[in-house]
Amino acid sequence: MIMRGIRGATTVKEDNVEEILQATRELLQIIQRENAFAIDDVASALFTVTSDLRAVFPATAARSIGWEKVPLLCFQEIEVPGSLRLCIRVLVHVNTEKSQQEIKHIYLKEARSLRQDLIEE
Repeated sequence: MIMRGIRGATTVKEDNVEEILQATRELLQIIQRENAFAIDDVASALFTVTSDLRAVFPATAARSIGWEKVPLLCFQEIEVPGSLRLCIRVLVHVNTEKSQQEIKHIYLKEARSLRQDLIEE
């Protein structure tokens, strides 16, 4: 097995606990389903949020879906003029047999604009 990084991002409509948790759970569950890995295969996950999201750590959502033993860390994204607002990003490090080309990065909602080259229709 080799460690691969899987990127993902999503957005919310406003800064509130339930919306952030729901959007993060959805993102992680789709990443896990599309890349067919078990929670035990996850080495770590790094989250960033834009400065307008402060209601809750997105790592809380990961723990709520069974990632309790996975090392998780949250950061604030750097503020770049004109960048996407209300955005949650994640980098999941997974032990896998998949090649780099087989990894499916997941971008949902308004975050689809971040990496249109990685979006499969």
